[in-house]
Amino acid sequence: MSARTKDTTEPGPEDGGAVSADAAARKREQHGWYFYDFACSVYSTSVLTVFLGPYLTAVTKAAADAEGYVHPLGIPVRAGSFFAYSVSLSVIVAVLVMPVAGAIADRTGRKKPLLAVAAYTGAAATAGMFFLDGDRYLLGGLLLIVANASLAVSMVLYNAFLPQIATPDERDTVSSRGWAFGYTSGALVLVLNLVLYQGHASFGLSEGTAVRICLASAGVWWGAFALIPLRRLRDRAVVREAGAGPAVSGWKQLVATLKDMRRYPLTLSFLLAYLIYNDGVQTVISQASVYGSEELELEQSTLIVAVLLVQVLAVAGALGMGRLARVYGAKRTIMGSLVAWAVTLAAGYFLPARTPVWFFALAAMIGLVLGGSQALSRSLFSHLVPAGKEAEYFSAYEVSDRGVSWVGPLVFGLTYQVTGSYRDAIISLVVFFALGFVLLARVPVRRAVEAAGNPVPARI
Repeated sequence: MSARTKDTTEPGPEDGGAVSADAAARKREQHGWYFYDFACSVYSTSVLTVFLGPYLTAVTKAAADAEGYVHPLGIPVRAGSFFAYSVSLSVIVAVLVMPVAGAIADRTGRKKPLLAVAAYTGAAATAGMFFLDGDRYLLGGLLLIVANASLAVSMVLYNAFLPQIATPDERDTVSSRGWAFGYTSGALVLVLNLVLYQGHASFGLSEGTAVRICLASAGVWWGAFALIPLRRLRDRAVVREAGAGPAVSGWKQLVATLKDMRRYPLTLSFLLAYLIYNDGVQTVISQASVYGSEELELEQSTLIVAVLLVQVLAVAGALGMGRLARVYGAKRTIMGSLVAWAVTLAAGYFLPARTPVWFFALAAMIGLVLGGSQALSRSLFSHLVPAGKEAEYFSAYEVSDRGVSWVGPLVFGLTYQVTGSYRDAIISLVVFFALGFVLLARVPVRRAVEAAGNPVPARI
């Protein structure tokens, strides 16, 4: 059995003043919770989506032999595939750590200290990317692995707060606002990055130095704004059974979690669908800039503007899809977004090279569906989690979100390695959205919420 949270602030229905006080405390936590998206999304945007892919690929090519290969640990790797393989390895590492962190959080109720460790490990690794220059591709791969894995672990703990700080009818809205905060910070920092990158000569900087400053500043931003949720979120007391301490029972707890999840087959069915389609989403996010720079021959400034456009439209998309979910339900809205994702990738395959306007149109399509599909997936899953098992189950969710998202980058990298074409690599991702759509359509979400023992919202 998992430890169950005990919230001593929960008032009785007869106590109107306590209800009001509880609502105010909940709002304060929600506002603090939004700021972790605000803090860490800059890493996903500026580092993973815009700068690191093309820059690490260039550094790797500088270290490559005459045939265009590098040899980490004696393994021949095409330089153009190194970044994708590094992303895959980072999420494999995350798979090994996330379940332990989730189990410890549930058994101790101490999510905040664990969130702090994960956040500041990732922020430090990101800040360390300032030292990535010359042919130090192995350093770049190592820092990417540490930062990406730390982000994944922190998101397990961050997401696990959602069922505790929002009522069932609030979760779509709260989750969507969190994503909107993240995309807002991503847009703001990208504007600053664009100014620095475009005007690097006037600042007395080389292009490479400007890129390294943009990478490192994301780590500083992450660490600075993580202070807000760490001050406002609060840990809940837990009542746990006697037994081995949490530090030595993490993997035993993981095995118990997987066995326990078999009691909720509909929750597992949703996780399987999410695993598939989100793998496609994460791969598009991490590989889009490589596709734009290497296949479409676009300038770095064009890529920055395109991602900035994604950030701005993703705010509107996240909030707009949250409103659609209140009318049509989260499941139908997510399924509509998956259709849009597949159409967008198909269009991307045919984009002509050196034509920024069409790349901007593609970025606009991505922006409108990106935030909403992720936010609604998170809030929908929160209804399928049995009470008291939030971090434990969200570790499994995060394995699906980031931890098993090594398949898409691996497929992308292998397709390029075999064909030498990034167009073939990008179109290979359509299958993730098509299969995810089919699997999600088969999940009866109302029955899944009831089976988890949770109240069913008016629209789901």
